[in-house]
Amino acid sequence: MLLEQERRDVCLTARSIARHPGTAPGEAGTISVRSGDLVVVTPHGIPLEQLGPGDCPVMSLDDRVLEGRRDPAAEATLHLAVHRDAAEHGRDVGAVVNAFTADTVAVSTVLVELPPIHHRAAGLGGAVAVTPYAPYGTGNISDQAVKALKGRDAALLAGHGGLALGRNLEHALENLRLLDWLSGTYLRARQVGEPRVLSEEELAEIRHRDTYGWAGPDPFL
Repeated sequence: MLLEQERRDVCLTARSIARHPGTAPGEAGTISVRSGDLVVVTPHGIPLEQLGPGDCPVMSLDDRVLEGRRDPAAEATLHLAVHRDAAEHGRDVGAVVNAFTADTVAVSTVLVELPPIHHRAAGLGGAVAVTPYAPYGTGNISDQAVKALKGRDAALLAGHGGLALGRNLEHALENLRLLDWLSGTYLRARQVGEPRVLSEEELAEIRHRDTYGWAGPDPFL
């Protein structure tokens, strides 16, 4: 079986997403992991918690299905577009994760951008763009997602939910959970008042500090 370990990893990630509080039931998202010029994607028509390795199609970067007992999910076009763009621009992207969580969907229907109100937003690139609405599985939403991810590790797809990249599936899932947490935090803050947004200078300082250990830059140097 082609990319057997990658297919198993996709299934484990799928179960993790399905168990996450606030995730939509059933087909609650899509996952892909890249190995060279091959990409494992989640299939159409199966709830995430029920996936088996053989269900997950293996595709080439040029959209050909090479193996798998089920058809790819419609969002496979989006995943492949993101992987192709990453390969073209030399980005270290090994996995893409998309999930329909209550908080990311809610934010995506209201905002045109999720502002950085917490320093952890710097890890995703700062403010998170929200794409214009487009039907899933179309070239339009794929193009919009690629555009929104320029210089970012996450995006919000209007009316769909969150999308995150990573070096591997573990990293992509971590970024997705961070995006979900930032969305929920923003929604809670808005119930109290207008959240304070971090400036680009403050985000730059955070990125600089993140390159050091627990104490930050040595004050004696």
